[in-house]
Amino acid sequence: MTQHLESREPRDGYAEGLVEIGAEYDDVFVLDGDCAKANYTTRFQERFPDRFFNLGIAECDIVGTAAGMAAMGRVPFANAYGNFLTGRGFDQVRVSVAYSGRNAKIVGHNAGTTAAQEGATHLPLEDVAIMRALPEMTVIVPCDAVEMRKAVHAVHALDGPVYLRVGKLPVPVVTDEDTPFEIGKAVRLREGDDVTLLTTGSMASETLGAADLLAAEGVKAEVLHLHTIKPLDAEAVIASVTKTGCAVTAEEHSVVGGLGSAVAEVLSEHLPAPLERVGTKDTFGLSGTMDELFDYFGLRAANIAQAARAAVERRS
Repeated sequence: MTQHLESREPRDGYAEGLVEIGAEYDDVFVLDGDCAKANYTTRFQERFPDRFFNLGIAECDIVGTAAGMAAMGRVPFANAYGNFLTGRGFDQVRVSVAYSGRNAKIVGHNAGTTAAQEGATHLPLEDVAIMRALPEMTVIVPCDAVEMRKAVHAVHALDGPVYLRVGKLPVPVVTDEDTPFEIGKAVRLREGDDVTLLTTGSMASETLGAADLLAAEGVKAEVLHLHTIKPLDAEAVIASVTKTGCAVTAEEHSVVGGLGSAVAEVLSEHLPAPLERVGTKDTFGLSGTMDELFDYFGLRAANIAQAARAAVERRS
């Protein structure tokens, strides 16, 4: 990961936000799947033990219970590892939450490559695609701990089903308290007019690093951070690519069904333009460290910069 900035764990920002809304609103309840220490939801448990429930390693039960709580007017945050919550719990998320329009918040932890050392099967590289396909589901992937805290507040305020993706390991903090956060609205991290770099989640710092590499070559890259994958800020995407004429997406997720697919859909319908997608290439995860997998999957600033050069060449 790019290390020129302060690094923090996104789950730390998540826990901060959770405790804050718990203190302000007594309708907030937290459910966990026997991984509260790893998810940092123990902080909520310590402050509000009567509103915390450990339901064990039972993702279907967690989601079903959350749906029931939502039906009774509570705002439940259902926490578990993202691969199991969206995989094993998919039917309950689909029917009991999304189809039923319940105000339940589905929180997938150990996102992307952050669970690499726990084994290949623990890496959720398809969770955004799975959740994005569900009608009525809002999908949010914050880029750092500061934005994650803001996202928790925004998610609580939004009436309806949400999937929130939370990373485990430290990533550089690229936003601050003054950076705006509004569900469905992109954040411009850098202005440019030669190529649009569209990023989400932990890839924000690598994408900014790619913009630095390109700047050294005289290429001015515009960097847009899309923390909301659904609904995507199509207006911002179209406006930026209209200016630059080409784009690159960067995500710690499969290029199939995630940010790359969402942007491709927007451009194909409204503004056909060269698009390169950086992410995992239709493959399962591997065991290793997060840094090792960033190298292996080609998720580095150098990979994004190379994709930008290809996009610019295609535009020419």
